[in-house]
Amino acid sequence: MLLEEKIRLGLFAGAVLAVYAAALVLVINAAARALQSRRGLAPQPPGRAVRRVRAAVFALALAGIGCFAYARLIEPTWLEVTHVRVESDRLPRGARPVRLVHISDVHSDPVTRLEERLPAAIAAERPDLIVFTGDAINSPDGLANFRGLMIRLAAIAPTYAVRGNWDTRQWGRIDLFGGTGVVELERDAVLARLGEGRPALWIVGLDADSGDDLESALGRVPAGALSVVLHHYPEEIGRVAALGADLYCAGHTHGGQVALPFYGALVTMSRTGKRYEAGLYREGRTSLYVNRGIGMEGGAAPRMRFFARPEVTVIELHPPG
Repeated sequence: MLLEEKIRLGLFAGAVLAVYAAALVLVINAAARALQSRRGLAPQPPGRAVRRVRAAVFALALAGIGCFAYARLIEPTWLEVTHVRVESDRLPRGARPVRLVHISDVHSDPVTRLEERLPAAIAAERPDLIVFTGDAINSPDGLANFRGLMIRLAAIAPTYAVRGNWDTRQWGRIDLFGGTGVVELERDAVLARLGEGRPALWIVGLDADSGDDLESALGRVPAGALSVVLHHYPEEIGRVAALGADLYCAGHTHGGQVALPFYGALVTMSRTGKRYEAGLYREGRTSLYVNRGIGMEGGAAPRMRFFARPEVTVIELHPPG
């Protein structure tokens, strides 16, 4: 985590604690005043300014409780489907667009959240191919849910996947994709199966620990061919753009997972901080899409999302104009 992210998180946590500490003090004060009244004492009523401060503190405290309930119970299962148009001069004019569905960061737990609904939502978009940019499970107990999802996605359209940092560092010995029909890419470049008469599209896949192999993997793509790079982190965009790829799909940031209105992510856990926190970016001829992911960070992290809804991205690759 970057220093600036630690500072932002500390300020936010401090503000929240201050509100609830002030609310606790006001409750204790109100109880003391009530006790004095019972004993026949007549405590002096608070002034207008004090009443206003008290009302503001309690309003903020109640709003915080409401936000917590929303972030815990509603947003984690409120799926958003985002449509994005990307143009490439490597597609001949008049060619039918290539429709790609991008998902990331499923983080399956033992209890399903969106895994059962995702296949229908993705099938409705009629994709030519599906890509997954890593972080499959939070624990081995979530493996069956994740693999079931992958089997159903691979039955919809050719599906390509790379491993994220959780997958390589926590679950490197677990077979995530074997037998699911999904093509797992580690340091590979493969020609996508789009059907007869469709443009040639190369998929370059790098797992979370293989960023150093970017040049050699992209070097396998024929010169001038349409190419899509899959990598968990968005931070390689400079190198990908220098190598001339058309599209770079990434995840990892969760869009902050907890974001603030008009400000966005507090923490992205990315070396690029907020620069590529979520959404579509353009560097040279390369378009980068950072998907907010489906699930939530594992371990001791709270399972909640706020202003960072789980996302399925439909990216249409068009010829110019």
